[in-house]
Amino acid sequence: MLFVGGITAGVGGFVYHAVAAHLLGRALYGEVAVLVAVYAVGTAVNLILILVLARYASTLLTRGSPGGIRYLIVRTHAVVAVPALVFVGLMAALSVPIQQFLKLDSPIPVIWLGLAIAAIWFVAIPRGTLQGTQHFPALSTNLGLEIIVRTGTLVPLLLFGLAVNGSMIAILLGCTVAYVAGMWSLRDYRAMVPERARLRAMFSFSLTAAAGTIGVLLLYNLDVVLAKHYLNVDEGGLYGSLNKVGTILYFGTLSVSQVLFPRVVEAVSTNRHPGRLLLLSGAITAFLGACAIVVFALASRLIVLVLFGPQFLDDQPLILAMGFIGLGLSLVNLLVQFFMAVHDRLFIPLLAAGCLVEAVLIVVRHPTVAAVVLDVMVAIFALFCLLMVRAVLLMPKLRPDMVVEEDAAAL
Repeated sequence: MLFVGGITAGVGGFVYHAVAAHLLGRALYGEVAVLVAVYAVGTAVNLILILVLARYASTLLTRGSPGGIRYLIVRTHAVVAVPALVFVGLMAALSVPIQQFLKLDSPIPVIWLGLAIAAIWFVAIPRGTLQGTQHFPALSTNLGLEIIVRTGTLVPLLLFGLAVNGSMIAILLGCTVAYVAGMWSLRDYRAMVPERARLRAMFSFSLTAAAGTIGVLLLYNLDVVLAKHYLNVDEGGLYGSLNKVGTILYFGTLSVSQVLFPRVVEAVSTNRHPGRLLLLSGAITAFLGACAIVVFALASRLIVLVLFGPQFLDDQPLILAMGFIGLGLSLVNLLVQFFMAVHDRLFIPLLAAGCLVEAVLIVVRHPTVAAVVLDVMVAIFALFCLLMVRAVLLMPKLRPDMVVEEDAAAL
């Protein structure tokens, strides 16, 4: 079910970019691409909340406390509300400096972007709860619904002449509909009498989840931001489209890591070795990635024409390289999910170093789009090798208490 919903969301996301590229052209699409990259980084809070809420909703359900899930939903709304309002205010106040740094024509899309990021934070509440309570059909539907609304509203908004503003409004509309639909799916829990639950145990895991989530997001979005800043307007749009091609593999294999996470937690908590799970997941990811790379090699011109149009044909020679970058990113994400599942923290400095190396390489060496592609490839595969070494060293040391919070019984 997650695979179907994830594929729908992934395909819809690329349709969104294809429509924007075809209707807006290189320069304006470059603005959309970099704003979507900033949006993706802003969704870190969403992804962290999903992980944390899924973990503790599952715990509460296992302990026979459905009323605690109602309390979890209500309490999380209260916690998210104030930071969301502050964030929107900050984005509005900083819209002009952000516009200047990203070389945008207007600061207004930045304000719409701030609203969309705040909205996706709230979407995490029903999604995390649905995942933790194993309502996978509803979760899968929610993932697909958001992107269907986003892409479906994009065309009329662009045809109406809203351009980059319309692209951000479409994202906001998708988030709003996903939130409403998600909360409707939780109506049975919302009707229950709330039971107060101690949620302090969430804090420790939240830090690990935050580090892993933000690190992976930076790996495939920081390059777009830096490329838009350092390259000229035309090349910035070209690199933005290339980045989206590379993330096809990432989103296409994302369901593998979503399944790996709870399976590893279960295996380690019951004193079973998770090495086979990790190897099998890596093999599935590599196989799917290899299939996509073959398609990229055989049909690079067709891919560019279908996704972005003839004005982006300069991307064609670099399509295959972006395929390998996407595969590397998928494998890095798989390892990060594994480390988060066993609550290992030593992967964090390695992931931070990978992000730093990627940024430094682009800042120091960015004469062409091809140079930026090479910078990103070097950083991601160097990081993958380091994480593999860490995983091999960690395997013999895994034990059940690594996945059990000290105060979990207090829940």
